[in-house]
This record gives sequence, C-alpha cells and structure tokens, in this order.
Amino acid sequence: MTESEGCSVAEAEDTAGSGQYAPGARVVVRDAEWLVRNCTPTDNDGYLLRAVGVSEFVRGEEAQFFTGLEAIEPLRPEETRLVPDLSSGFTDSRLYLESVLRRTPLPQSERRLATTGGFLLDDKVYQQRPAELALKGPRPRVLIADVVGLGKTLEIGLTLAELIRRGRGERILVVTPQQVLEQFQQELWTRFAIPLVRLDSVGLERVQRDIPAGRNPFLFFKRAIISVDTLKNQGKYGQHLRGMHWDAVVIDESHNLVNENNLRNKLARVLARHTDALLLASATPHNGDSKSFAQLINLLDPAAIADPANFTAKDIEHLYIRRTKVHPEVRAAMGDKWPDRGPSVPVRVPATPPEEAVFAELTRVWLAGEAREGGSAVGRDNRLFPYTLLKAFLSSHRALADTAANRLKVLERKSAGAPKADPVRERERSALIELQNLAKKIDTSSSAKFQGLVSQLSDIGVDRKSPTRVVVFSESVPTLKWLKENLPEALGLDAKQVQLMHGGMSDTAQQEVIADFALSDSKVRVLVTGDVASEGVNLHRQCHHIVHYDLPWSLIRIEQRNGRIDRYGQEHEPQFRALILTSEVDGAKDDTQVAEKLLRKEADAHRSLGTAEAESGLYSAKKEEDRLVLDLLQGRTVDESLEASREEVAAEDDPWESDAFFSDFGVDDGSVPPETAPAPRLFDDTEQFVRTALDTVGGLDLSQDGKMLAFSPPTDLQQRLKALPAGYLKDHKVKERLRVTFDRQHGQDRLDAARSTKTIWPDTGYVTDLHPLVDWLVDKVQVRTPRGHAHVLVGRVDQPVFLLQGTYSNALGQPTVVEWMAVTGLPEDARVEDMFEALKRAGVGSDMVNTGQNGDLSELQALVPEAVRVAAAHLERRRDEYAARIEADLAEPERRVTEWEQLALDGLREGRQDKRKQVHDTAEEQRRLLEKMRTAGDPLLRVLAVVKGVNRA
Repeated sequence: MTESEGCSVAEAEDTAGSGQYAPGARVVVRDAEWLVRNCTPTDNDGYLLRAVGVSEFVRGEEAQFFTGLEAIEPLRPEETRLVPDLSSGFTDSRLYLESVLRRTPLPQSERRLATTGGFLLDDKVYQQRPAELALKGPRPRVLIADVVGLGKTLEIGLTLAELIRRGRGERILVVTPQQVLEQFQQELWTRFAIPLVRLDSVGLERVQRDIPAGRNPFLFFKRAIISVDTLKNQGKYGQHLRGMHWDAVVIDESHNLVNENNLRNKLARVLARHTDALLLASATPHNGDSKSFAQLINLLDPAAIADPANFTAKDIEHLYIRRTKVHPEVRAAMGDKWPDRGPSVPVRVPATPPEEAVFAELTRVWLAGEAREGGSAVGRDNRLFPYTLLKAFLSSHRALADTAANRLKVLERKSAGAPKADPVRERERSALIELQNLAKKIDTSSSAKFQGLVSQLSDIGVDRKSPTRVVVFSESVPTLKWLKENLPEALGLDAKQVQLMHGGMSDTAQQEVIADFALSDSKVRVLVTGDVASEGVNLHRQCHHIVHYDLPWSLIRIEQRNGRIDRYGQEHEPQFRALILTSEVDGAKDDTQVAEKLLRKEADAHRSLGTAEAESGLYSAKKEEDRLVLDLLQGRTVDESLEASREEVAAEDDPWESDAFFSDFGVDDGSVPPETAPAPRLFDDTEQFVRTALDTVGGLDLSQDGKMLAFSPPTDLQQRLKALPAGYLKDHKVKERLRVTFDRQHGQDRLDAARSTKTIWPDTGYVTDLHPLVDWLVDKVQVRTPRGHAHVLVGRVDQPVFLLQGTYSNALGQPTVVEWMAVTGLPEDARVEDMFEALKRAGVGSDMVNTGQNGDLSELQALVPEAVRVAAAHLERRRDEYAARIEADLAEPERRVTEWEQLALDGLREGRQDKRKQVHDTAEEQRRLLEKMRTAGDPLLRVLAVVKGVNRA
C-alpha cells in the first residue's frame, strides 16, 4: 500500500469530507481521541491521517489511520461543550488559541513570506529570494544556482521553513555529497532548529538497530539527510524510495545528476516523481550542453522545455535563480561579512637539477610526439597520456611515479594476452621505467615545490603555537599522502597538526576532518586536501589562506577551490597562492605555460563578473581540461585555447551559452524586498508562549534567566530529539538537561563557543518557531483541552463573541481556505468579523485578570449551533474569494502546460506515436496535479472559545 500524490477531485469529494480531517481536527478512533497532524490521500484506502493521541491512554502517542479502513468519527462543532476557563489570566484559553494558530498551515494562496526574522542568521534579502520564487508556483520547485559562497544552505533552510509553516514540510529528505552531511545537518539545526536524521554509515547502523528488520527507514524518520552515493544504491533503497511520498526533497550539488544513464540521475528521477517540493542546488548547473541542463529543469517541471536543444529564458524563469557576488542586492548586503578577495599570487619555484632531468625526459621523449627520434613513446590511441604524466609531475614526483606504475601494470596485462610483442608498447614500457628511475632521485630536499610550500607556510605564519591555518590543495592523492608524511617535520609541527582529506576516505572520516578544522581550538594548522573538498565544504570559519600545491587545468575548479574560504561569513580577506614550478629546459611545458595563466584568468574573471564559470564558454571542469589538453597537443597556448573555445560557442548561437545567463538570472536589482505575510499572535513572541506553556506542564525542574532556559526533557520530548547526532546528545547530555535560548546574540555566542571546543554543536540551542520544543508544547497545550470542549473567558465585550476557525482543503490535503472568525450579534443580528481584531478589542492578553466569576453558561451553550451555522455560511462565501486567487495562481501554469504540449507535438516527426503518447501523458499528469490544487471536499469548522462580558450570561 503506497501513498499517491493525491486522488481525483471526484474521489476526494466522495471520501468522507476531507475538511473534517484537516490539521488540528479532533477525531475519535477506537474509542480514543486523536489530534490530526496532517492528512494525505492514498490510492485505495481513503485518507492517511497522521495523528497524536489526546485522551488518557494514548496521550502523546503518534499513530496513522486510513479513513477507508477505520471507523473514524470527526467531532461535530455544533456539539461543542462550553466550559469556564478557571486558569489565572485565562492562560489556558490563550495558550489553546495560540496553539491552534501555530498548528494551522497557511492557505495555499498565501504567497508572501511568513517566517523571516525568526532564525539565527543575518536577515539578508537576497537569501530570501529563492523562497519567494518557490512560493510563486503551485508546486515549490526551484534550481538555486547562486555562485560559490553566497549561502545556498541558508537559502534552502529559509525555503524549507516557509514550506513547514504551510504544512508542506512534514516529510523532508536532503541529499548531499558525503563530505558535507554533518555540515548541512548542523546548519539546519543551529540556524533554523530543523532536525534531520543523518544517515551516513554510522547513522544507518543506528537506524537498523532502532527499527524492525526489513522495514522502510524513511517511514520511521520523517526528516532525514543522506549522501547521494549511499542513496543511489537502487537495489538497496529503490523499493523504499518508490514506497514513499515526500513533502520536500533537497538535492545539493545537483549538477552531478546530469547524464541519464548514471545512478544519480535515476535516483533523482525517482525522487522527483515522489515529492511535492523539489529544491536543487548547484553553483555550476550548466555543463555547456543545453540538453544536459534541460535534464535538471525536467526534474523540476517536465512541461517546461519542449525542445531541449532550443529553449528560452522565459521557459524556465519560474524555476531558476542565480546571483553572483556583483549583483547589486548581494553586494549591498555583504558589508563586513564577506571581505573582497585578495590577489591570487603565483609563487615561482625553479626546478632543481633532478627535476630538470624529468622535464628534459618529458620534453624529449613524451611530448615530442612523432617528432621524437625513433617514434612516439605512445600509440595514437594514447596520444593524450603524455599530458597525464606531465600533470602528475607538476603535482609531485610521487604522483608521477604512481601514474607510471599504474600504466606499467596496464601494459603488462596487455602484453600477457597478446600473441606477439608490440614494439610501440615496449618503447612506452622502457620510457616509463626511465621516468620512474628519474622520479626516485627526487626527495623533499630536491623538490622545489615542497621547499617552496614550507617557505610559504612559514611566511603565512604557520607554527606549532600560532593559530594561523592554511588549506593546501592538490589534485593527486599520492601527493597529498606524501605531504601529510613530510610536512610536520619540515614545519616543526606535531603529526596531528597536519590533517589529510581525500575522496578515498569514508564518509564519517571526511566529516570528522572538516568538523575538526572548523574548531578554533583544534590542533590542526594545515589541511592537505583534494578536490573532494572543493564542492560545498565550508573551510572559512578559522581559515583565510589557500595554497595551491598544484592547479587544476580548469577555471571552474580553481574557483570552486577558492570558494571554500571566499564565502559569506568570512571575516578576513581571503588570500590565495599557487606554487609555479619553472624550468630552464628548452621547450618544457612547466607551470608558467598553463597553471600560472589560468590562475590569472580566474582572478580577472571573478573580479569583473563575479564568477569564472563563463570564461571558457564550456561550463564544465572536465570539458575545460579536456579541451585545453587537446589544444596544447595542437600547439595552442592557454589564451588561444580560451579564445577559440569562446568563438566556437558563440558560433553555435545557443541562447544558453551566454555570459548573461551565468551572471545573474531570475532577479531584478533587488529594489523591492519580498512581501511578508501578517503574523497574528496571542503572545508577544515565541519566548513568551514557550515560558507560559512550560509553566502548565509541570515536573520539569525548570531553571531560567533572561537569556537561557533549561530543564530535564520528558521521554516524549526526548523522542523528538532523537534525530540529532548521538554524539551531540551524549556530549552535551541533552536528554538529561535541555538548554535553549531565545536571545539571538546569546545563541550566536554559544555557537561561536562551540567552535572553540571539541564539537561544532552548541550546548545551548536557539529556539525558533520550528524547534521541536515548540512543536511539543503545541501538542501538550492542545491535548489539555478535553474532547469537544471550548473555553469561555471574560473580556471587554458588550455581547458574546464566538471564536471559530474554518478551513477548506484541496485533494492533496493542503489548506486552500483558512478563516479566523468572530461571530457576534447572536441570535437576531449575527455578523462575522476578523477574530484577531475582536480579540484585540476585547483586551485578550497577558494582563487579563480571572476573577473566576463566569456565571451561568447555558444561554451561551444554546447559541453554539447558530454560531456554527453563521460561520459556515460566511466560510462558504469566502471560499469563492479564495477560489478566485487560486484560479489566478493556476492560470499561468495551465497555459504553460498547453503551450508546452503543442510545441512538443509540433517538434515530433509523423508516426512517432510512442513519443506523442508520452507527451500527452506528461501533459495530462501535469493538468491532474494542477486540478488537485483546487478546493475539494467539505469544510472543517471548530469552535475555539467564547469571550463574554462581565456578569453576562
């Protein structure tokens, strides 16, 4: 039995009133009362209700019920029983009203931002733009393509927060590269208080211990983060994924999804079909092939691009946003949170005699090609291999020796299976052995780059007792391992003060290195790492120096490396240096021929455009390097190669191969900030609500002051915190003593302090509206009100005011109409007004005094059915107004689907019935999804409370 994306409107209306099961509704199942958390249609069994127990024997328990299989009795609003509120200051009534308000999702037509300003981060308008774009569409689906360093994780967090506030973020799956799992998880928790279960290799072992064998782990943890390499195992997780429907899926570094035949792409297509919201993130979304880029867009909206080889900006403007550092809104927001980059300094180091011998051998034997006396060292099918050797040597003699050794093994295997000796193969074998012999003569003392690195690190200030840190990049794992072995002694450091990270390490080992490097009291002074750290990893917390031991032959990759410290939140001017090995050998291709020129090109492009991605016109690190090697083989220089590449791209006249597209897209100059939705409250802020609600729970051993609050969390609250890392829960004894703060500065101070300890996780959490503590208290408050009851409180009113909530939902269970009503003038002169205006006039607030003199409630009780009837009539009228907004929202998506279908059919040759059917099916599926956005089923009406005047019945 699986959840579908929804049933048809007719099916929804035939099912026992979807509105009766809207979030917040009370239902009776198996003689116990439950509070509905959310409601999702299924294929065959009516609605799936996720609920929390309210009555005594099930209180706090979470359960799932299918309306087609269970006898589920909704509570009728006309039968609501009025009871006096005897609490001090009518606290119970105010807490209950606030809890209902917090639990009720915003209506589908509310496109304005509703959660801004409530998180532990600087409020930057440019970071709110992706959420603004996502909410414009009926389904939130966006590719966030901001350049390296602008804070895409924060933008994702803000977007998820908006979805959660709308009841569209209950089930979240985040997919990232393995090296950033903990970093991403930590950002969402510390900044937004969104807990995600981390399913790395250790986390998966923990999950398997906690759940029955063979069960779907994603059913047990509603919000999870997992690496793309773990999840792409279709054999292990495919069945589980196909049996799930997510509210929101996030895929970070989504450019890795391109290529229809790879496992990542297949995974993404499965997830895209089984989620409502889809957020893709990548600083390099376009690899130079419009068809590949169209694959990413197709995941978001299958009816956006009719011809993958020919589409326009307008086709994707509802799905795509990209800003560079030079965008006016970004530049204005940075201030001192992102200093300008320092220069990229080439540090020339002359080759030593043993290295010059290698240069001479490479030049005379390997790079001479057919001009070499005796013929080329390699066959024509391996003509690029000499440049592989050259690049390896420009990294280190160790990398060269390792590359030669691996090639010799290949040649041995080929020779073993060949019927007779191959003279070309033998010539190559002899030449490789000679290279190996020359490489063996080089050590740390005769490695110009190694000595240059030691000198540069000393100049920067790396020392056993100095806090200065440096990231050293190399493309070669043998080079990295060699540096790790030899740098400590050369620099006078302990072995632990030089750390190594590369792609061959386990996910947990990589995360441990990154986390340690972020701590201010870490012993690490030098991190030697490969390009596994060039995507998504934050290295700027305690570091603003990068030394490129060797440089990739790709502008994109250089920029990605530099972006590890050149990013939002960097407090110092980022400094970059690159070791440039030079040679006096005539015709030698040393680092001045390629690396030094690319270093300058990347710096110039970044300074003028904010990104180097468009400089070559290829938009792919691999394509840039492959193209450059081929051009070098043909005798072109770096400048000539880049110029030729740009000219060829321009000649193709592809609208997506333009610098404009890769600068800023989908935003104007930022002169108009996003609109914000009103946020009516019964309490001044979240802190007041939490402190007041905690007082009603009892038995918590509370300690509190102006900045911090601490208590021993009960078992049901501990359960909600299990998503957090076991190490964090253990180190800070969170299950014994939960520490939270409502003070933003104190929260930031504790986060900063955490980076000076043995963990990047703070001992005190910042409470946002999304924090599990708030969610737990909302449930606690709601279950305190007995089944079918509503409180009566006394306020400044001349006649009774009945407070009711009314909602309609669509076929997906999402609210389309939400009305907060105050019914007065009963029974003869009934009228309806805004609940919050009525509460304000009645003086409902923290300064109320409850004298306990409620009087006889029988006359008020008799008016309840009439109040419900009046509210229902008002709600029906308002439904039409909301419907008009929904129709306006759906008009453009429906037009796009129709236009896409026609263009796609026009582009097909006659007789392609299979393709025509595929187009029709896709269009119909999109229309069905849009149809499900319209209001369907019966309304939910609830009597929340009644305000009466003093001494009035």
